[in-house]
Amino acid sequence: MNPQNHPHHRLAIASLLFSASLWGLIWYPLRLLNEAGMSAVWSSLIMYLAAGAVAVPVLYKQCKLISLHRADLLALAVAAGITNVAFVVALIEGEVMRVMLLFYLSPLWTVLLGRWWLGERLSRAAMMMFAVAMSGSIIMLWNPEMGWPWPHGMADWLALMASIAFSINNVLARKLEPVSMGVKTGVVWWGVVATSVVVLLWQQTSVPDVAIGVWVGAALLGLLGITTMTIAVLYGVGKMPVYRSSVIMLFELIVAAVAAWLLTDEIMSLQEWLGGILILAAAYGVARSEMKEQ
Repeated sequence: MNPQNHPHHRLAIASLLFSASLWGLIWYPLRLLNEAGMSAVWSSLIMYLAAGAVAVPVLYKQCKLISLHRADLLALAVAAGITNVAFVVALIEGEVMRVMLLFYLSPLWTVLLGRWWLGERLSRAAMMMFAVAMSGSIIMLWNPEMGWPWPHGMADWLALMASIAFSINNVLARKLEPVSMGVKTGVVWWGVVATSVVVLLWQQTSVPDVAIGVWVGAALLGLLGITTMTIAVLYGVGKMPVYRSSVIMLFELIVAAVAAWLLTDEIMSLQEWLGGILILAAAYGVARSEMKEQ
């Protein structure tokens, strides 16, 4: 039987498309929660607290393993926390597609960090794709009236911060190969909880005065949405080569673009689309280069 037609292969593809679709749509319920009076950071706290509760039994059973990798798992928790909180706030404050595209610089940061941190070889193709991605980001961020192509506002900065933190998250996940996915997932979820608490304390943000339905909605989004997306993507990634899953996950951008067009009045300029296409091309190129190295 052709492995491309194997039932497990088809289910893996369907799982990744399902997860990518949910990630491409999650900004919308987050904005609804924000409009109802629950800020992005509070939403993150409640969502990941609900998801993290599911992982408690797994973490408890693996206490000894966790203690052996305590430092790296703590770093993973911090990186994941920054990634998710920064990304969620950016989606609330900025334009959906602009945030998504800046976030998709992460494969390039991962290549550079892998070379520096893990000693992985930096191929000529990877260097070329890095140049393409940087060109795309410069085009997206360029504004003649503002001079240098720096991020234009908090949402841009947060999207870039989330992109870099996500790359650190990916490199640490590779380094922690002996640790089970269940443990790493639980650590990631509780890392977001801890980061959300730190940010809320730093901002001295009071508890939202919202209806009980808003609290329940945020908890269900975490319990059903975050957990389902995580399980789906872990299953899909585990059943096929990394390069293929990386390309399939780009479907998230298509879903986000269609949803933003249908559900908001946001319009991306031709300059932003051109820069975004270069970033996407670079992300795809990195995925293909990984295929050739396998």
